[in-house]
Amino acid sequence: MATLAEHEETLRQAALAYPGAFEEFPWAERVVKVNGKIFVFLGILERNLRVTVKLPASSGMALSLPGVEPTGYGLGKAGWVTARFARATSTPLPMLLEWLEESYRAVAPRARVKELEARRLAAAPKVGAARPPRAAGKEPTRRR
Repeated sequence: MATLAEHEETLRQAALAYPGAFEEFPWAERVVKVNGKIFVFLGILERNLRVTVKLPASSGMALSLPGVEPTGYGLGKAGWVTARFARATSTPLPMLLEWLEESYRAVAPRARVKELEARRLAAAPKVGAARPPRAAGKEPTRRR
């Protein structure tokens, strides 16, 4: 079973995998930035995994969940939410990874978002790319 620290590391690695992402520690907190702008605050504070992200599209839904509140310092008005999880078993990691991407896309410059999409496209399996070879001597049937 994963721990809160392992969930934090999974989120950290996912954040750092985005194009142009880098880590800093202002205010004694871990943040991940792109183009000098924070897209996630991440850490374990008071035995809780705390994740703060900008969710312009899904903040309303996020705020309906237990343990999620508008981020302080007026950031909540701009779609920032802070989620706290006391137990690893109650940490919805797949949803947090989706939030991480929404926050990255909200903060990153368009060129970085295009780079992300190009990476995903290049890594996606090609549909119909591999066809079985034709049997020797067989010509395709042509309709008249």
